[in-house]
Amino acid sequence: MKQTIESYVADVEKQRRLYKRTLVIVVLSQIFGGAGLAAGITVGALLARDLLGTDAYAGVPTALFTLGSAGAAFLIGMMSQRVGRRFGLATGFITGAIGAFGVIIAATAESIPLLFFSLLIYGAGTATNLQARYAGTDLANSTERATAVSIAMVSTTFGAVAGPNLVGPMGRIADTIGLPTLSGPFLLAGVAYLLAGLVLLIFLNPDPLLVARAIEHSQRTKHQTSLSDGSEVSDCRGVYVGAFVMVLSQIVMVAIMTMTPVHMRQHGHELGAVGLVIGFHIGAMYLPSLVTGVLVDKIGRDVMAIASGVTLFFAGVVAAYAPADSLFLLIIGLVLLGVGWNFGLISGTAILVDATTPETRAKTQGSVDVWIALSGASGGMLSGVIAAQSSYLMLSLLGGIISLVLVPLVLWYRKHPVS
Repeated sequence: MKQTIESYVADVEKQRRLYKRTLVIVVLSQIFGGAGLAAGITVGALLARDLLGTDAYAGVPTALFTLGSAGAAFLIGMMSQRVGRRFGLATGFITGAIGAFGVIIAATAESIPLLFFSLLIYGAGTATNLQARYAGTDLANSTERATAVSIAMVSTTFGAVAGPNLVGPMGRIADTIGLPTLSGPFLLAGVAYLLAGLVLLIFLNPDPLLVARAIEHSQRTKHQTSLSDGSEVSDCRGVYVGAFVMVLSQIVMVAIMTMTPVHMRQHGHELGAVGLVIGFHIGAMYLPSLVTGVLVDKIGRDVMAIASGVTLFFAGVVAAYAPADSLFLLIIGLVLLGVGWNFGLISGTAILVDATTPETRAKTQGSVDVWIALSGASGGMLSGVIAAQSSYLMLSLLGGIISLVLVPLVLWYRKHPVS
């Protein structure tokens, strides 16, 4: 393996071929991963409501699998730092598949403890789906990093959009084989996550992170500079700002998204309509990525981070004041929510990657994704409580207003660049 990696160090053409091949492999795995991701988002809250008998805790499933993704993000980051992206990402997806199958068993047995535990394990797939975006950046140069992230993310669209729209058919399949209707999407998730893990395990070789690390080691040795001990990154402030952009985008998006299916069901919308709205939302989270990545690389990380805050604000306003029986306006609100999250995640990721080196990158990225996951868990948990104590309108409006914090933060960062 070491010989294989070393052969890429001095050969720029081989590096470019590996970069393109890595993107293809990540794209394929993300198509499957996106389908797995959609199950918990679409029916997780509805499944909890049925088992618990109340809407007040409908945000618990989102909180649990997001909390599970926090622990998984840290472990995957550490594992990737030690042995590379290949084994780290493959392990995460396969663990998520085990969690999805556990949810099916829990729903069949009507076991709330098993459901909660399985949702925690299922969160590993969510964390891996998110961390896979970094794999494409390892061998990308500074002018194409956001585009590399966007290629990985846009590929998720195919599975992520198909997933919610397969809620009805998968529910019928579950009925046919004697499983609870709402467990059907988790059957899809288990198979999809398993396939995503196998694609990475089999084909992501040589590992792009290990190759990037060997290239940097060679360059530093050539210039007679000492290697980083892994305790520092080149721009701590960039790490903090990039992380905050992603964290705030995540907490607002998860909070509003989590309670939208419950809000719709309360006002008589069928499960198919819920799947349609969430499908548009997830499509908006990932489909704009190719354009977003180019914009982030061309017009700047800071401009697109500000655009994220403004877009999320309008998403909250539209979702808040959309009539409950207006499927069209709910779709518009959730589409804006997805686009705002997309802007925030890609611009924040680019800021973070710019601020790290291959020696510290995977560990730092994993640590940041822990905070992204925890923020999502908080958003999911609090969303049900806020909506139950006040209203969906108040929840959405509050999320939109909080998003505007990104504007002064990024303007401050822009005026105080690293010297």
